[in-house]
Amino acid sequence: MQVAIITGAGSGIGLATAKMLAEAGMAIVGVGRDADKLATLEQVIGDPARIATLSVDITADDAPAQIVALALERFGRIDFLVNNAGAGSPKPLHETDDETLDYFLGLMLRAPFRLCREVIGHMGEGCGIVNVSSTYAMIGGRRGGAYSAAKGGLGALTQHIACDYGPRGIRANCVAPGVTMTDMVRHRFEDEMFKRVNVETTPFPRLGEVEDIASTIAFLCSPGAGFINGQTIVVDGGWTTTKYLSPRALTTTWVEAEA
Repeated sequence: MQVAIITGAGSGIGLATAKMLAEAGMAIVGVGRDADKLATLEQVIGDPARIATLSVDITADDAPAQIVALALERFGRIDFLVNNAGAGSPKPLHETDDETLDYFLGLMLRAPFRLCREVIGHMGEGCGIVNVSSTYAMIGGRRGGAYSAAKGGLGALTQHIACDYGPRGIRANCVAPGVTMTDMVRHRFEDEMFKRVNVETTPFPRLGEVEDIASTIAFLCSPGAGFINGQTIVVDGGWTTTKYLSPRALTTTWVEAEA
């Protein structure tokens, strides 16, 4: 039985990914900060023999060692690592203080780096790492700031792992979601500007759901992706690769932006 470690596993993309990988027959090590959400994850999996959870701050110095120790103690192996934990609502460069910068880089670059470093020695041929990046690592998203910097670094880390450890049969890839309807994002649609920037420029009749991202991650952890290495798969309905504007946007009367 293969084993997958998933961070941010208590909700959103992480929870959906854990469910899909469990349905594919894997055991899950679910990591998150909220013990109540992890209890929900255990209920969703529904098989105590195939789920282990750990409530921990993944930025803590001893977190990677704790996570790996749990996986090995419960299941004796590690096949896949999904670095999914993240945070949203960044600010632009000139509004980002050092505390915010350190938080975003710590959570979405330093912590994944350290966890990859901890698991890589326990992986061999057929194993893999999937890092959840963002469209804001692919293009210059407005207000990206420290978030864009962290996710961009995560993409570069992924390519390094693919190059150095690919010869051992260990693959590393990124999944870059566009705006996805998670609890972290849903409230932002109360902001009309945020809504327009995403809805009116996506050439698809809906935005992303957590299952869209989870199914891509699950594919990268499957034999069907056995020769995919060092890639970033963007899941955004075409937002980053087109210059689409909806009929509403094209017929709107444009006004001068405030300075």
